[in-house]
Amino acid sequence: MALVPAPPPGSALLRGGAASFTADIRSLLHNPLFSDVTFIVGKERRELYGHRCVLACRCRVFHEMFLEQPLLADSSQQGQPIVLSDVQPEVFLAVMEFLYTNCVTLHSCIALEVLTSALEYGLEDLRKLCVQYITDTLTVELACEALQDVVRTQTFRELSDQSLLVILQSDGLTIDEVELVRAVREWAHVNSVVLDRPVPDVAADVVKELRLFLLSPEELTDLERENRKDQFIPVAVVGEAWKFHALKKGGRAQPHLLKRRAGTLPREHHRRYLDPSSLK
Repeated sequence: MALVPAPPPGSALLRGGAASFTADIRSLLHNPLFSDVTFIVGKERRELYGHRCVLACRCRVFHEMFLEQPLLADSSQQGQPIVLSDVQPEVFLAVMEFLYTNCVTLHSCIALEVLTSALEYGLEDLRKLCVQYITDTLTVELACEALQDVVRTQTFRELSDQSLLVILQSDGLTIDEVELVRAVREWAHVNSVVLDRPVPDVAADVVKELRLFLLSPEELTDLERENRKDQFIPVAVVGEAWKFHALKKGGRAQPHLLKRRAGTLPREHHRRYLDPSSLK
């Protein structure tokens, strides 16, 4: 790697205007002029343009990525686009904005996903900015609402069990329990491979926060069928949910497990058996 020669004795470092420099660099953001890499982003397959030298020097992940996909000898050709199908274009643009300008424009609809991207790309300063924004501006309700998108991302599957427990304990999640069970099952399978541990061991603590009492008998039957393949949820835990339907009460269940979340779809048994306060 070429190094800049050390300045001779008596040299002075003089700085020009930071604002004009930032504005000039910002003009390169998503600018096809002189771009040498194209990203195909999201389900919309939107094309976003970048400059390898900027992205590689600012982000280790891109540095390694571009080493694996060297620029063609003919610099007028970019080579194969890089497909990023699991991230929203607006979120990836926010990450690129930070890489080009060291600033980021956030709003409540993307803040959490930008945070997960910051973790994925190892951008500690961007992570701190996202956490600061979330802490200062988002209510618990808005944060929980945004999590309905986060559970569908790869980053959700890479959460620690303690982080996942915090999420599952929330009443404000705007997601139905069937989809949440499915997402946690995928999380358990990914972590089973990473940790080289059986799925039931990996999921032992988090499944206690799944609100199986909210599921209908038909959904519990489907859950048992899936459960035979991996024993994701202990038989005794599923049995407590069946007992709830038989006795019309939760027995020794913790009260919050009998409460609907913000996104829980209504079932026939909810209005008859659950705490009326959880139906509001």
